[in-house]
Amino acid sequence: MPDARLPREAPPEGGIRGENLRRILAAAERVFAASGYAGATTAAIAAEAGLPKANVHYYFSTKRDLYRAVLADILKEWLDPLRQMSAEDDPARAIAAYVEAKMRATRDRPLASRVFANEILHGAAEVRGFLADDLKRLVDEKAAVLERWIAEGRMAPVDSRHFFFMIWAVTQHYADFDVQVRTVLGKARLGRRDFDAVTAEVVRFILRGAGLAPPADR
Repeated sequence: MPDARLPREAPPEGGIRGENLRRILAAAERVFAASGYAGATTAAIAAEAGLPKANVHYYFSTKRDLYRAVLADILKEWLDPLRQMSAEDDPARAIAAYVEAKMRATRDRPLASRVFANEILHGAAEVRGFLADDLKRLVDEKAAVLERWIAEGRMAPVDSRHFFFMIWAVTQHYADFDVQVRTVLGKARLGRRDFDAVTAEVVRFILRGAGLAPPADR
């Protein structure tokens, strides 16, 4: 039976141990993205990391432990910026900052989105408890922030929870459907300038839906 909670994150480490952990997690993300959970092996992950298989098992007893650590690391990067949003913030700035953070994650770590999408598409066996507990509580909390802004007339009425779903759908599209995006745009790859332009457009799109204008410095 899957555990209700994912590990919060890999413990902070320095030196050789920390470097090995980072290498293993990064390699595992690449292998899980390419092969899925069922197709991935610790031997393949060790080879991708350039480490002996015994080193992988030293840090993670099973493939499942490693997979859950990768998922926890992905969710931490995605959700930490959302946790910073508060009712005292300027709505346009707070929403723009969150969208920009999600687009940076898409640009810098597209395989993370594919790992998570595969987990959801295959029934969310490992994250179902997290979705029902930690994520639901966080979304409820931040939905209340949006609802306060709406009540105060600081943004247009929106369905606060679906507003977050739409942000996730749009920002993760550029990772999960990268081939489609590049093919339609006629580009071999999206460079930093491309992503800057896309991010600016996504920010404008999301803010317009909330009746907000982009902050002057964006």
